[in-house]
Amino acid sequence: MSVEKKFNTDIADEGKVDGGKWNISFDTKCQSTDLSLEDHYHPLSFPIYQSATFTHRKFGETTGFTYTRQSNPTRQQLESIMAHLENGCDAAAFASGMAAIGAVMTLFSAGDNIIVDEDLYGGSVRMFADLEARCGLSFTTVDISREDITGYIRENTKAVYLETPTNPMMHVTDIEALSKITKAHGLTLIVDNTFLSPCLQNPLDLGADIVVHSGTKFIGGHHDTIGGFVVLKDPETAKRIRFSSTTNGSALSPFDSWLMIRGIRTLSVRMERACSNAQKLAEYLQNSPYVTRVLYPGLPDHPGHEIMKKQARGYGAMISFEVPSREFAIAFLENVELFYFAESLGGTETLITYPITQTHAEVPKELLDKNGITDRLLRLSVGIEGIDDLIAEFERVFAIAAKTLTK
Repeated sequence: MSVEKKFNTDIADEGKVDGGKWNISFDTKCQSTDLSLEDHYHPLSFPIYQSATFTHRKFGETTGFTYTRQSNPTRQQLESIMAHLENGCDAAAFASGMAAIGAVMTLFSAGDNIIVDEDLYGGSVRMFADLEARCGLSFTTVDISREDITGYIRENTKAVYLETPTNPMMHVTDIEALSKITKAHGLTLIVDNTFLSPCLQNPLDLGADIVVHSGTKFIGGHHDTIGGFVVLKDPETAKRIRFSSTTNGSALSPFDSWLMIRGIRTLSVRMERACSNAQKLAEYLQNSPYVTRVLYPGLPDHPGHEIMKKQARGYGAMISFEVPSREFAIAFLENVELFYFAESLGGTETLITYPITQTHAEVPKELLDKNGITDRLLRLSVGIEGIDDLIAEFERVFAIAAKTLTK
C-alpha cells in the first residue's frame, strides 16, 4: 500500500480559486482532510500505521516510509492537515508542545539573542532559562504587546518569540505590525498560537514565519493525548525542523497522531461553542461582586479587543480573573464539582487552574510580580457544557468561597 500526499480539496478543477485551492470555510477544511489511498478499502477514518519499520519492495526502492522515527503515514497525514489549516508550506508533529518549541530553538546557535515576551507559559520560561545557562543563547524579555521592540534589537538578535493572547495575562499583540519590524531587521517571527488554534487565528497569514502549537490543547481537544506542532512558511526552515525531529527522536507516535486527526474533525464546532460560553462567562464574571478583575479579549474594555477583532475570527475560550484573596481562590478551587481543578486547557470540559502553583510555579518571583500573576489569579479554560449550568456552578462555589471573606 502506498500513500499519496494529496487533499481531496486539491483533486478537482471546478470551483477552484486562488491558485487551485477550493474557496471553502474553515469548518469544511476540518472535514476535508482525507488522502487518496491506493487500496480497496477507502477508509473514512485514516488508518493508524502502528509500525516501527516498513519493508523494502526491492533494493533501492521504498514506499517513501522506512522507519517511524523519520516518517510515518499517519503522522504525515496529520502534518499535512496542520499545514493546510495554518496555510503553511509544511508542518512537523512532535511528542509535546515543549518538544515543538525545543525543535524551533535548534535553529539558533550559541551567541544568538532572541527577544521573548515577558508573559509566557511557565514551561517556555523554564526552557529559555535552561538554554541560556547551558547553550549560550541569550533571551531579552520585553512586554511585546505594549513596547516597541526596535530598541531591544541587538546585532546578534535573530528572532522574536511570543504568544498572543499570552498565558495567563491575556495580552494581545498586533502580529502584522510586529512582522513589519521583524522583516525590516531580518528577524524570524515565532508565534505560539495554542490559545486560539488555527480555527481562530493564522499567524503566518499575518506575517509570522513560524507557528508553534501545543496540540494537547484545542487541536486534540479531549484531554486524552499530548502533542505539539511546528508549522513553517519557508521550505528550507522546514527541512531543518525535520532534521531536528529525526535526529532527536521527538516525533509524535502514530496512535497519538490519529487521536489528533480525530480531534481536528470537531475543532471548529468545539471552538464555536467554547467561545460562546467564554464570552457569556466573562460578562458574568465582570458583574460578579466576588471578582476584582477579568482578563478576556472579548470584553470591549480589554486593551487588545480591537486588535483581536482585526486579526482573529474570535476571542478564544481562555479567561483569567482575580478574586479578593488567596483564601478565596483556594476555597473556590477546592469546591468546584461541575468543572475541574486541573492543569491544561482546550478540552471539552471546563478546567480551572491556579497559575502561581501550577503552570507558572517555576517562573521567577520578580517576573511573576511584574506580570501581575498573584495568588489571587485564576485561569479558566471554558468547555462546551451548558452555559446556564456553568454560571450556576460559579454562583454556588462563589457563595461557599465568600465565607472566607467574613473570617
